[in-house]
Amino acid sequence: MSTKQISQLTIVPVAGRIGAEIKGVQLSADLDPTVFSEIKKALNEYKVVFFKGQNHLDDASQEAFANLFGEPYAHPTVPVKTNTNYIFELDSKRGAKANHWHTDVTFVPEVPKYSILRGVTIPKVGGDTVWANTNAAYENLPDGLKNLADELWAIHTNEFDYAQFKRNDSKDEASEKSRAVFESTIFKTRHPVVHVHAETGKKHLLLGGFAGRIEGYTTSESERLLSIFDAHITRLENTVRWQWSEGDVAIWDNLATQHYAIADYDEHRVVRRVTVGNDVPVSQRNESSSLIVKK
Repeated sequence: MSTKQISQLTIVPVAGRIGAEIKGVQLSADLDPTVFSEIKKALNEYKVVFFKGQNHLDDASQEAFANLFGEPYAHPTVPVKTNTNYIFELDSKRGAKANHWHTDVTFVPEVPKYSILRGVTIPKVGGDTVWANTNAAYENLPDGLKNLADELWAIHTNEFDYAQFKRNDSKDEASEKSRAVFESTIFKTRHPVVHVHAETGKKHLLLGGFAGRIEGYTTSESERLLSIFDAHITRLENTVRWQWSEGDVAIWDNLATQHYAIADYDEHRVVRRVTVGNDVPVSQRNESSSLIVKK
């Protein structure tokens, strides 16, 4: 069975530095181990992989498939979708729009490793998601900025909330409720600005929307430094953009990427995510991230 499945599997890069579509695979908990190994290899190389036409998946089978990647990761503040074990639902009618650049759940020390996102209800136009390669961003920094980044630590917090309610004009009731749930417990965590990936050994910038300030710098200095590094991460050369269809699945290495869900649509949009595994980021000097505040 594996020989046939491997012969049908093809990997097609979607952009120059990140992202590939994997064809010829039907995702399930019974996936052949050899095929799964190829998917993991592609994840290490391309950081995010896409599968079209996975309409056979429902909540239960998505959860079962995700378990192949590791132990389920429970979000620290947001409850799972009703009648599921691990599903994190992003429903635009409930104010859930992740339209800012971020790496998932970096406001705690144990950062999730992989996310498996399924398109359930997709607008006819708009609602794409963009991912950025944080290793390519680091490798293409000027040497002076590399040396600076290597020594820096950032404080991440969920007070800079998931849908950036504090940074836009969204005041609707659904958004306010979503914000209250997301910030029901406040976390602050100290992470290295450059972490060494546990599997690949490559250096990645670890910043994004939850990075509130740079340790040892004033607020204004932090804003300038964060702006400089964020601009390098989100350069178009480091990104891939996916135009969703219902039944599509995206799987990404959370500790190798940032992502942004583009809020350019008026129609209903629902995507459902299962997040698995976790790592505590480590600097090149082997110093681990640590929790500062939980309240």
